[in-house]
Amino acid sequence: MVLRIHFTGEDLARTRIAPECDVLWEVTLSLYRLCRREHAVVFRQWKKEALAKAPAATGVLTTLVPPRGYSVDFLTPRAEPGSVAAGIEALRGTARERLRMDLSELSMRHPNRRLPGWIGDLARGESEPLGAVADAAGAYFDACLSPYWPRIRAQVAQERARRLRMLSEGGWHVIFSTLHPSAQWSFPTLELAYPADHDIHLNGRGLVLQPSFFCRQTPITLRDPDLPPVLVYPIEHDLIWAHGDSPDRHPTLTNLLGPTRAQVLETIGHGDCTTGELGRQLDIPTSTASRQATTLREAGLVSSHRFGQAVIHTITELGTALLNGHRPGLTA
Repeated sequence: MVLRIHFTGEDLARTRIAPECDVLWEVTLSLYRLCRREHAVVFRQWKKEALAKAPAATGVLTTLVPPRGYSVDFLTPRAEPGSVAAGIEALRGTARERLRMDLSELSMRHPNRRLPGWIGDLARGESEPLGAVADAAGAYFDACLSPYWPRIRAQVAQERARRLRMLSEGGWHVIFSTLHPSAQWSFPTLELAYPADHDIHLNGRGLVLQPSFFCRQTPITLRDPDLPPVLVYPIEHDLIWAHGDSPDRHPTLTNLLGPTRAQVLETIGHGDCTTGELGRQLDIPTSTASRQATTLREAGLVSSHRFGQAVIHTITELGTALLNGHRPGLTA
């Protein structure tokens, strides 16, 4: 299944990289990380701490953001970049028609999921349940994201700076073709792996590329193609970002990744190699090599690109820093 974004020349002129984190996209995507049974090393410490601190009102949000599949578009309104207050106020001002459309879509796409009674009041645009949703988003951010926000912003800023350098050196072709291992760019269409077939015709509106800390696996966008176009995509991470400056921030590579994964990273660090070459060099099954390389890619330590029938793995700057024993400082 594929996401196809259709450009015109005018769209390229109006496409830009977002200047900051989007608070409500990070709220929404972090709820996926919190509620799904995932084992990504990069979020493990944060998830442990966030589950212990999540306020009771978080249940209001998880009603609107199921662990899998569609979540409502109105939780991520366009607002002033990086501003928590602006994002919450934009959410509080959601139009009645948007609420009705999104909640109808939520019910249709999750037919076996029982929705609480207040959803009906929210779909009718009543102010009290909408205020409760906005308050829940603010409380969740304060408890689960605010303590880490300087480090989250710093990593997104690093990604944005990297992309701007790439844009200046290679243009949009380089940006689009490296957004994700599945990305295929051939003007006028950008194609990416996606949970469902989905087309967006920009029609001169341009596209906002939004780097996201809590986005994982594939880029994501809004379901309604008539909303302002945005493509949210995952960044590379400092693998142990949630530890801050604690003494546990510098575990050995083997303790951090496990022996097999550490060997895979070291092997890729010695030079680009295919999945088959990884398996032969380490004397492990190709399926194991593929699985370990996928985990390292999801952690931002390697990148993978298809070349013909083979997948070639390359170590990233973050992976190199980890091998060399350097940990990027991420305090604000």
